[in-house]
Amino acid sequence: MTKSHMILGMHLGNGYGSQGSAWRAPGVDPANYTSFDAQIRYAQAAERGKFAFLFLPDFPGLQSGLNHEAPQITLEPMMTLAAIARATERIGLVATGSTTFNEPFNLARQFKALDVMSHGRAGWNAVTTSDPAAAANFGQAIAPRPQRYQRAHETIQIAQALWGSWQQNAWIKDQETGRFADPDKIQPINLQGEYVASRGPLPIPPSEQGQPVIFSAGGGENGLELAGRYASGVIAAVFTIEEARNQRQAYRDAARRAGRNPDEIKFFAGVMPAIGKNKRAALDRRVQLGELTAASRVPYLGSMLNLHLDAGQLDEPLTPAQLQAASPSPFDPRSARALQVAREGWTIRDILAHGVIDYHPTPVGDASATADHMQEWFDAGACDGFWVSIDVNEDGIDTFVDEVVPLLQDRGIYHRDYEGSTLRDHLGAPAQYGLDIRLTDPVA
Repeated sequence: MTKSHMILGMHLGNGYGSQGSAWRAPGVDPANYTSFDAQIRYAQAAERGKFAFLFLPDFPGLQSGLNHEAPQITLEPMMTLAAIARATERIGLVATGSTTFNEPFNLARQFKALDVMSHGRAGWNAVTTSDPAAAANFGQAIAPRPQRYQRAHETIQIAQALWGSWQQNAWIKDQETGRFADPDKIQPINLQGEYVASRGPLPIPPSEQGQPVIFSAGGGENGLELAGRYASGVIAAVFTIEEARNQRQAYRDAARRAGRNPDEIKFFAGVMPAIGKNKRAALDRRVQLGELTAASRVPYLGSMLNLHLDAGQLDEPLTPAQLQAASPSPFDPRSARALQVAREGWTIRDILAHGVIDYHPTPVGDASATADHMQEWFDAGACDGFWVSIDVNEDGIDTFVDEVVPLLQDRGIYHRDYEGSTLRDHLGAPAQYGLDIRLTDPVA
């Protein structure tokens, strides 16, 4: 692959989009929450834009109330990607799978089956789970962080060992001689960790990329170590170029400490574009999406600016006195951007429409505003690419593909076609089958 090209992933959550009220947007079927056909349409649109992968987060439970906003998670990521795999050809398929509430054999089996089904396009975002509500769904309590991450290391290593337990040349399938496979090359792994274990083998031969690719989305020192040892992609949440550059370097350093080439790990910043014919049109789109929720978000915006804000001021800008008293909260990295937008004189409703309390940066305006944001970050070495969260999938993915992608291509920073057929190809990830032989302390 070309080193100067950014890599793009598309976030797919529910059947609507990344804005909780996307289910009410014009042209959206409100029943898309259970529509796998809708997810397939969105995946095919992203593939038309030559996206390297789809990224499906997961949470084993209900995260929020359902009064006005739809859950942000698909019904079940592996089932969704299995449906998408049969209707796409090149785009990678990355799903989140918890190492806390799954056994390594189940994870290894599901992801390698998806990898074989998709001809080498599967990726596993291996994460720990720390939410007590999720734990309650499994009749458990959340273990302390050190135990969760030790279990994560063991689970990933056992899964990778299981992936390699059916050796690459074990499948003979010779109809004339009647030899199906060489049993000497399909062997148990017999790995026992402190928290998980598996005998093996896993009865699934390699895919075109060998085995699934590992992704990571964890933070902190434990998350850095996990990603540094195993991940080829990091799904990040950063709000400034400086923060992104520092995080990307930290992950590269973690990979180096693990004995890997730091170029093996790709860092993906999030972006949540608001695209319209002009800035006002883009804001109006977000204002409409936030119709039922804007008032409830005013107090939080106030806390970000260290002000007391009232929903009665929703359609007014901050007063001169408020602007003079405002300061960014040190506890929320989005606060500086919120204050910057407020000082431009927008109403509070429009400030919120700028996405200042969204999960990722929100460039607002025509397609060039999003392309400029992405190029600035990429050229600054803040990321290797982006995972893109579209506000309303039904029309927003096509808008991104038809308007933003050509700009990136014309600027020479995004490819015009796939350069390979597997997820490893798309990421420039090295071949791997079974455990990484560079690991110095695999589970005993």
